[in-house]
Amino acid sequence: MPGTSLRAAQGNLLLASLPKSTLQAILPDLRLEPLKVRQVLQPPDEVVEEVVFPLDGVASMVSLGDTGNSVEVATIGCEGMVGLPVFLGGFKAAVEIFVQVPGEGLHLSADVFRLHLDREPSLTQTLLRYTQALLTQVAQCSACNCYHRIEARCARWLLQTHDRVKGNEFLLTHDFLALMLGVRRATVTETAGVLQERGLIRYRRGEITILNRKGLEAAACDCYGLIKREYDRLLRPVRKRA
Repeated sequence: MPGTSLRAAQGNLLLASLPKSTLQAILPDLRLEPLKVRQVLQPPDEVVEEVVFPLDGVASMVSLGDTGNSVEVATIGCEGMVGLPVFLGGFKAAVEIFVQVPGEGLHLSADVFRLHLDREPSLTQTLLRYTQALLTQVAQCSACNCYHRIEARCARWLLQTHDRVKGNEFLLTHDFLALMLGVRRATVTETAGVLQERGLIRYRRGEITILNRKGLEAAACDCYGLIKREYDRLLRPVRKRA
């Protein structure tokens, strides 16, 4: 659906951090489309045909191993963009990005996106800062998965997801959560049960409800705060100046 409104586009923090004139130049080319569960937004080893700015929902960036196993290295939501290879000039990516929590996103063809990069220097500067924030998330999540307890990692992941959806409820299957945390389904059941017994979440029939946000923050490792602060530092101050 072309002709996205300025207010709707600002639901994506990366777009909201752009100068108003830059965002207005991009608006006519943005298409609002649903993001469906398991929809592949960036297939591995294929030319990226479009970029996507999520408004809500969560996309998962996963690295695929030789055995067919995969591990999540980052998540992308309303703070960012899917399709960085188009910006970085690599055209393809080794990692896959797919939708794990449904929502909506603003789509822009890769060719038109490149035209805007040529015309709008501020778009390039903003995307460089976003790339730095995303790299911080990838690095921190890798360390988190190696060194932190499963309950703290799960709390961190749930907080990141909660930040990117509308309301306190979102759909999430055991299989997806196991993939995100790199553990077996049985471990997911046990971990979710611990957080539920503490009154932090409710988890039933593939639906998670956040009951105690502050308690979940206390249960999470420091990685959540570090990642969030980096995104705030690199994107939100620009939005305030616009």
